[in-house]
Amino acid sequence: MLAEVAKVFQLSQQEVFLTASLGIAACPRDAENVIDLIRNADAAMYYSKQNGGNTFAFYAPEMNAAAVERLMLKSKLRRALERDELLIRYQPKVDLRSGRIIGAEALLRWRLPGHGDIPPSQFIPLAEESDIILDIGEWVMNRVCLDFRSMRHDVAEPGRISLNLSLKQLRQATFVQRCRSVFRRHNVSPSEFELEITETTLMADARRTVHLLDELHSMGLHLSIDDFGTGYSSLSALQQFPIGTLKIDQSFVRDVSTNAGNATIVRTIVDMGRSLGMDVIAEGVETVAQVAFLQAHQCHFGQGRLFGEPCSVSDLLALLVAQQTGQPAFADRIPRIANSAGLRA
Repeated sequence: MLAEVAKVFQLSQQEVFLTASLGIAACPRDAENVIDLIRNADAAMYYSKQNGGNTFAFYAPEMNAAAVERLMLKSKLRRALERDELLIRYQPKVDLRSGRIIGAEALLRWRLPGHGDIPPSQFIPLAEESDIILDIGEWVMNRVCLDFRSMRHDVAEPGRISLNLSLKQLRQATFVQRCRSVFRRHNVSPSEFELEITETTLMADARRTVHLLDELHSMGLHLSIDDFGTGYSSLSALQQFPIGTLKIDQSFVRDVSTNAGNATIVRTIVDMGRSLGMDVIAEGVETVAQVAFLQAHQCHFGQGRLFGEPCSVSDLLALLVAQQTGQPAFADRIPRIANSAGLRA
C-alpha cells in the first residue's frame, strides 16, 4: 500500500509525490467491535506518524495509553496561554571568528505544572494540528518584541532576534498584517528581527510563499531557511525567495570534523550560501573541533551548546552587557588556529 501511494503522478504538469502513515488493528485479536477496532487502528496510525511517517505499525495496547496522553496534552495546551505556562528561551548566535554574540534565536518552551518542561518536539505538532499554533505564534511575537525592547534599554545593539515560523502561520491570510500590527504596537523595527522557515515549509506552496515572503522582506524583516540540507529544494527554487540566511542542519554539523560525507555537505552549503550573498549559520555547535572546521571553511556564524543552554532574557542581557563593556562573550571558546593542515582534510 505504501509503495502504491508513493508512486509519482501528474497534476497540472507537475510531478506530485505522496506518503502515508498506516495503522493496523486486527479482529478479534485487538478488538471485537467496529468502534474499538477503528480506535485502535487510529492509535497505531498516530504511532506511525510520530516515528517519522511513511511507515506502518500494528496496534499494541500501550499505544492507547500514548494516545490518551496525547489528547490530554492537547487539551492542556489550549489553556497554556491563559495560565501563563509558556516561556521563551534564547539561544545566542555567535561570530565564530571572535566569540561575539550577534543575535539570538527565540525558542518556545512549555512548563506544565506537575509535568515539568514539555519538549517542543512533543507539543508543537499538537499545536499545528489546530488553530492553537496561530495564537501561540502571535504570543511569541509579542513576547519577543517586549524582551527586545527591554534589552535595548541597556545595550545599544542586542543583535537580530529570530523567530520560527510554522506552515500554518504562513498560510494565514492575515499574517503580514498581523506582523505589521505587532511591530507597531511595540514600536520596534522589523529589521531587528528574522523569521526562520524550514526548507520543507518553504517548498510546500512555492508560488504563494514567494509572494508572501516578498511582502515580509519589503517590511524590513530578514528571512532565514532553517534546517537547510534536509528538504531537497533545488538551487533554482531557492533563488526565487528573498532569503538572507541559510542555517545548516545540526545533523550535518554533528560529525563534521570526523565524517567526510558531512564535511563535504557543510562545505558545499557554505560555498553556495556565500556565493549567493547569504549569511550561513551552523546549528548544533557543541565542540571546539567543530568550530575549528567551520572557521577553516569560512562559515562565520554558529549556535549550539558549546555556548551554553538556551537562556532567559535576563541571562542573555547579562551576557550582552558584559560584552558591551569588555571582550566578546564567548572569546574563550573560539580556537585561534583554524588553518592547520589537519583541519583542511
